[in-house]
Amino acid sequence: MRKLFAQPGFPLLFGGLSTSMLGDSVMLLVLSMWVKTLTGSNAMAGLTFFFMVLPALGAPLLGLWVDRLPRKAILVWGNFASAVAVLPLVLVRDAGDVWLIWVVAFLYGVSFVVLPAAVNGLLKDLLPDELLVDANSSLATIKEGYRLFGPLVGAAIFATAGGWLVAVVDAATFTIAGLLIATIKVTEAPAPAPHSFRDEVMGGVRFLAGDRVLRHVLTGMAISILVIGFFESSIYALMDAFGKPPTFSGVFVTCQGVGAVLGGLTAGRAVRRFGEIAVCAAGLTTLAAATVVCIVAPTMTVVLAGAAICGVGLPWTFVAFTTLMQRRSPRHLIGRVSTAVDVLVSTPQAISLALGSLLVGLLSYRQIFAIIATVILLGVLQIVLTLRTQIRQTGAARQEVSAGR
Repeated sequence: MRKLFAQPGFPLLFGGLSTSMLGDSVMLLVLSMWVKTLTGSNAMAGLTFFFMVLPALGAPLLGLWVDRLPRKAILVWGNFASAVAVLPLVLVRDAGDVWLIWVVAFLYGVSFVVLPAAVNGLLKDLLPDELLVDANSSLATIKEGYRLFGPLVGAAIFATAGGWLVAVVDAATFTIAGLLIATIKVTEAPAPAPHSFRDEVMGGVRFLAGDRVLRHVLTGMAISILVIGFFESSIYALMDAFGKPPTFSGVFVTCQGVGAVLGGLTAGRAVRRFGEIAVCAAGLTTLAAATVVCIVAPTMTVVLAGAAICGVGLPWTFVAFTTLMQRRSPRHLIGRVSTAVDVLVSTPQAISLALGSLLVGLLSYRQIFAIIATVILLGVLQIVLTLRTQIRQTGAARQEVSAGR
């Protein structure tokens, strides 16, 4: 990590991203919690996350924009725009204003497509390939580490002062992030000459379709994500089953953060030893195991242990996949590849969130969690069976390198 933070520009990027992540950790659970509190509906609370992932459907157009403009400028002005976008929340008063929360959730979703794609591109300009996994791991660790207190802080502010103050805090973190990133000095690779609009927009999708490894890993992840969104709606049903208020979901997410810190700290080492594909599959398997723990849990204490196990799996899955995508994608396509991934991941996620909002009224949380665990394991099988040769070869090569050292 010392070598990583010695790279010019990375400490400022890390500081800016860490600041905006803090605001996200305080705000994101509050959005659905706010809807649940105003309406009393688990389904409407779940729809909040649906609106958040909806912008990913337009990701290819956004990705073209990311690849044609300076990534640093996108991050600076994108953070400033995000600060403005959350401020309408100060106007929310009652159930009739839920639409405002959903509008902000949608705008948040736009930032979730554009800003990470710009980060992926800027990282390739700032860092050599061998440090990408360390960068992803460090960012994942700080992001998940905020789960230790961010959701609790957000829930506490919401319960005592109201959601408007959470919105102001979030806007302040976006503003600080934009100011920090604006001070980075970086020479960005020039964009290639434009081709036809159709070819430009579909460039990322075509690359993913032609890359066998990314294609199969993405397929397995999409299968898993098709049900992972059920968590967002059923978490409040889980709270209800154990007699806990909606705000107690902050404790659940905080316990996820405990595991996620461990996952973030170990993800880089695991990827270096076993390879990105194997670690991604292991992360998904851990999520399935955590879901089973929650199914059989007799008490909330055991449920929270399951949340911690789930937390370990999240950074393993996404650090491994993000590093795989960054390494295999050409620099001039990274924005479009990133946003194409958003489409291929967020489309099943949007379906999952919408379907989860319906299932929560028909099935118990244990039945929903059983579906989640089963389908995630099917996704893991897709990755392991189709890429078993690559997993063995990469693992053997990485262990030889480790032994040589």
